[in-house]
Amino acid sequence: MIILELFLTFFKIGAFTFGGGYAMLPLIQEEVTSHGWMSMEQLVNFIAVSESTPGPFAVNTATYIGTETAGFFGAAAATLGVVLPSFIIILIIAKFFSAFSKNRFVIGCMNGLKPAVIAMIASAVLSVAQSVFFHDGISLDAVRSCSFISSAAIFVSALILTFKKLHPIAIILISAALGIIAGYILPA
Repeated sequence: MIILELFLTFFKIGAFTFGGGYAMLPLIQEEVTSHGWMSMEQLVNFIAVSESTPGPFAVNTATYIGTETAGFFGAAAATLGVVLPSFIIILIIAKFFSAFSKNRFVIGCMNGLKPAVIAMIASAVLSVAQSVFFHDGISLDAVRSCSFISSAAIFVSALILTFKKLHPIAIILISAALGIIAGYILPA
C-alpha cells in the first residue's frame, strides 16, 4: 500500500508542479510532512545533500524519500511517480507544440506560469531559510550565527560571480570552498 501511496503522491507532485525541482519544494514539503514520512528538519538536511549530488533535484528527492520510507521499491515507485508526468506531458507537447506555439492562449498560459514558478521557488527558499536559520523565530542570535553569516557571505559571493558571468561549476566550487573555510573559521 505504501508503494502505491508513494507513487501517487509523487505523480501528483510531478503533474502539478511547473518550473523544476525547486518549484516542487513547497508541494514536496507539504506532502512529505503531512504523510509523516519525514520531519521538516530531515527534509532540509536532504535538500542540502541533494544539491551536492548529480542529477535532477526532484528525482534525487523522490528517490531518497522513497528509500527512507519503503526501501528499494519505495524509491522506484516515488522516482517513477515524479518522472512519469513530465515524460507524458513532454511527449504530448512535442507532438502538438509547433501547431500551437503561436496560439495566443498558449502564449498567455506560458506567460502566466513564469511568475508562478518564480513565486514557488521564492516560497521554497523562504521555507528552507526559516527552518534552517529561524526555527526558533527571528532573533538577533539567529542572525549572528555561524551558519547565517557564512550562508549570507556565500550567497552574496555567488550572486556577484553570477553577474560576472562565471561558469556555474566554478560558482559551485567557490561556494563549497567558502563554506568549508567558514566552517573552520567561524565558531559553531
